[in-house]
Amino acid sequence: MNKGKQTKDVVHIKSVMNKVLKAYRHESDEELTKVWSLWDNAVGETISKNTRPEAFKGKLLLVNVTSSTWIHHLQFNKKTIIKKINDALGKKLVEEIKFKIGPV
Repeated sequence: MNKGKQTKDVVHIKSVMNKVLKAYRHESDEELTKVWSLWDNAVGETISKNTRPEAFKGKLLLVNVTSSTWIHHLQFNKKTIIKKINDALGKKLVEEIKFKIGPV
């Protein structure tokens, strides 16, 4: 027999995760998650086809890239990309970007 309390209500995992994330993340972290939805428009079609934001570590944005050639190209445009992302966010939330080869 199960001695624990059982509930009959089924709750979608998304609602549970949103509550947990809000409880343990800083407000700026929550705003940073908007990067996934605005990335394509902010960086443009050519770059977005070869890149994808992966994660955040503080104000560092980690971005997956299709090849080392793209990493080299993006290093020259890093400041511009950071400015475009922050402009799209409406705040200076990204201070640095690190590019690495990974799934796009």
